[in-house]
Amino acid sequence: MVIGVVGLGYVGLPVAIEFGKKFECVGFDIDEKRIEELKKGIDRTGEVNEELKHTSVIFTSDAGLLRRCDVIIVAVPTPIDNHNIPDLEPLKRASRIVGENMKEGVIVVYESTVYPGATNLVCKPIIEEASKGKNFKIAYSPERINPGDKKHRFPDIVKIVSAEDEETLDAVASLYKNVVKAGVCKTSSIEVAEAAKVIENTQRDLNIALMNELSIIFHRLGLDTKEVLEAASTKWNFLNFSPGLVGGHCVGVDPYYLTYRAEEIGYHPEVILAGRRINDYMPNFIASSIVKVLIEQNVPVNGARLAILGLTFKEDVPDLRNTKVYNLVEELSSYGMEVYLHDPLASEKDIYNTFHRSLCRFDDLDSLDGLCVCVKHRAYMGLDIEKLKRHCRIDRPLFADIKGIFNKREVEKAGYVYWRL
Repeated sequence: MVIGVVGLGYVGLPVAIEFGKKFECVGFDIDEKRIEELKKGIDRTGEVNEELKHTSVIFTSDAGLLRRCDVIIVAVPTPIDNHNIPDLEPLKRASRIVGENMKEGVIVVYESTVYPGATNLVCKPIIEEASKGKNFKIAYSPERINPGDKKHRFPDIVKIVSAEDEETLDAVASLYKNVVKAGVCKTSSIEVAEAAKVIENTQRDLNIALMNELSIIFHRLGLDTKEVLEAASTKWNFLNFSPGLVGGHCVGVDPYYLTYRAEEIGYHPEVILAGRRINDYMPNFIASSIVKVLIEQNVPVNGARLAILGLTFKEDVPDLRNTKVYNLVEELSSYGMEVYLHDPLASEKDIYNTFHRSLCRFDDLDSLDGLCVCVKHRAYMGLDIEKLKRHCRIDRPLFADIKGIFNKREVEKAGYVYWRL
């Protein structure tokens, strides 16, 4: 059996690597530069660098090689546009490529996150048209990969599987059991699997939104949010969530896929969209809070110099897609602040393309009025905050700790004004 994987990003590459251990595997991507990097053993996402050096996967940008495959797995991004509407163009393009380059009787498995019904309503008709009448079967097995997580890897996460008929469902379940040690969960329909995936991140988004709203309330009450949450968490059934910036291409995006579909069928979701509004508002709240602290320290806001540490959408990944740190930087800049950017993982090129600003190194930072740590990178955990203070020009500079990763007393002892969500 030959397995094909279309899309070699954070999801598709680990999938291809695992299948390549048991089967002949063709990894396809339209990004020729990405293919050349993978052939050289370079993974810019940092997810599978070691395994990549020993894989037997055939990396290619030649779609014609997909004609050899008995199963084709589609793992392309499903983003949203500037109006928070699902952008299915990458998925449609991939479906067309598959339809034009597949053999008779192939099983096409979609892993991309979509709204319930999209696989059958959007993808299947494109394959039917592009394949000019070839027989094929459709299945859906949503990705659950967590970028940067070295504990919960592709083989260690239970795989949901679904298909258009029982025979195909059994075949797909059997296939994934070869590479997923945690086992599989069969669903009765593709739509159930699609819905299960999209609510995983919707639930997380809402829980974080609650923490963010609590943070706003507690700041007005003069309470330390982290202290309140730590006290509450002593009860056995209190859920362990914390406030923060919610970006990336999963938690900050997937809820809009569900709300889009809900509104298509005539229902306007209230709670889900309320959570999205709160989480999207947090860069503004953080920026205004930073401004208030600077004013209290008699620092002129217009011209204040602030270093932003951590730019990616989450810790220990180089990915800048849909990072809400961008919104924070834009909001701070609108007050006339001079903002300097630092990140130990994101590339200089990606930083410039996203923020339209250059990457700074610690030695470049000088005459600062404050620091703002936005991302919990491991590289920041051992920061010498006393040494960093030498880069500041005022006696008590601001230390904004968005994720609350530093000890408040130690930071204040080092001479900073400490603030956290």
